[in-house]
Amino acid sequence: MDRWIGVLAAAAVLAVVALLMLRSWRRRSARDETLSSYPVPATLGAPVLETEVLYVATTPAAEPLERLALPGLAFRGSARIEVLAEGVILRIAGESTTFIPADRLLGAGFASYAIDRGVEPEGLIALTWIPLEREPAGAELRVDSYVRARHPGDPVRIIRAVNDIAAAPAAQRPKQESEASDD
Repeated sequence: MDRWIGVLAAAAVLAVVALLMLRSWRRRSARDETLSSYPVPATLGAPVLETEVLYVATTPAAEPLERLALPGLAFRGSARIEVLAEGVILRIAGESTTFIPADRLLGAGFASYAIDRGVEPEGLIALTWIPLEREPAGAELRVDSYVRARHPGDPVRIIRAVNDIAAAPAAQRPKQESEASDD
């Protein structure tokens, strides 16, 4: 009899924990429902880089322990990253395709941890970008999407390719007289 009481108590605790996790995920999804990636354009150029990665998480920029539940980026999984002149495509197993236009990409760099993944120094790649906001709240939100390269040498190649297409502020050029003559 005592054994069944212990089993029932353990089942009750597990049920409460599961319900709390479900409630937390629903609140997070409701909080983030105004954010998303961008629609994939109908025509795209050839990929500059295409490789396999493990998608880890998307978080607010500089807050690697606060997961965002964006459509197509809510769950961890195997993925392919494609870097094109038009932007970055993430194809995560079981998720909808994610597109980040080049003009919304802010850059890429190394990271060592995010949400539920701690790795060796520079073991993750953080793609920093500005999500699509259906109801802008003021300042543009910046997010980091973390991936882990599957093959040696790919982290540097991915970061270089993303930074090559990432939006950069236009440099102010001083107005100068042309040195070319009309003669």
